[in-house]
Amino acid sequence: MALSDELLNKLTWKIPNALALVGSAHDGERNAMTTSWITQLSMEPVLIGIGVDNTAVTHRLISESGAFSINLWSSDDTRPFVKFSKPAVDDGATLNGRTVGSAITGAPIFEEAIAWMDCEVRKEMELGTHTLFVGEIVDAGINDDDARAAAMSDTRMKYGGVKRH
Repeated sequence: MALSDELLNKLTWKIPNALALVGSAHDGERNAMTTSWITQLSMEPVLIGIGVDNTAVTHRLISESGAFSINLWSSDDTRPFVKFSKPAVDDGATLNGRTVGSAITGAPIFEEAIAWMDCEVRKEMELGTHTLFVGEIVDAGINDDDARAAAMSDTRMKYGGVKRH
């Protein structure tokens, strides 16, 4: 079977992916973006990996600050993921109208998140179109222990496969 773009897209879109908002901040600039490339990489220390497009505002902010947050959202409310697929509008108290605070690293933590992790970057690896940022959790919280975290399968969104030209 030939590895066509269509086949590669169909295959990679079947990989179960969590959805989260990744927060980043540096030198007074804040952003958040939707991510579906997120996974735990180690137990000691607890390391989380995220894939971020090399051209994204979030990539620049994480590289400059050495930190990021991961904000898990309820599967019952996936609307924020579409809104955060482009750079966020920051009015000082909110990002795209969603109230944010910060934890240890200064990366945005969303009040509406069902759970959040504040991470310091321990390693970054450029891997073609994206960079894998490996962060150690330095602070975290759970706001709704009963809610199920959103996944890509809860939406009609698709991300992955081959680069669109």
